[in-house]
Amino acid sequence: MSQDKQFYSTFFTIMGGLAVLAIILVMIASNLTSEVTEYMPDDVVIENIKPVGQVNVAGESTPQPAPAETAGMASAATEPKSGEQVYNSNCVACHASGAAGAPKLGDAAAWAPRIAKGVDALMVSVTNGLNAMPPKGLCMACSDAELRATVDYIVSKSR
Repeated sequence: MSQDKQFYSTFFTIMGGLAVLAIILVMIASNLTSEVTEYMPDDVVIENIKPVGQVNVAGESTPQPAPAETAGMASAATEPKSGEQVYNSNCVACHASGAAGAPKLGDAAAWAPRIAKGVDALMVSVTNGLNAMPPKGLCMACSDAELRATVDYIVSKSR
C-alpha cells in the first residue's frame, strides 16, 4: 500500500506541475497575440494575393482590366532615370574597372576617338552593343532617352 501512495503522490505532483506549466504557457500566448488586434481589410488581402500575370489562349477573349487598374498601372510607371543613375546601376561594373576592354569613365585618351565619332555613333554602339558590351549594356528597361542621357553623362565625364 505504501508503494501505491508513493506512486499517486508522485503522479499527482507531476500532473499538477504540468497543469501549472500549461496555464503559464496559455497566459504567455494570449499576451503575445493580444497585441495583434488589427486585421487587414479585404481589399488589401485581395490585392496582395492577386495573380501577377495571366495566360491568354488564342481564340479566347481576354478580360480587360478595370479603369482603376489601368490608372494604377500608369501611376506605377517610374520617371526616367538620369544618365548618372543609369551609369551607376548598369555601366559602372565595366566602365569603372575597364573590364573586358571597356574604356574607363574619365579616361580622356581612351574616349577621345569614340567621342570624335559623335554622339549618334556612340548611341548606335550602345543600342546594338559593341565587342564585349551587350546591347543597351543589359539595361533592357532603359528608354532611348535614358540611354542618350547616359552617353551624355559619360562623355561629359571623359573629355
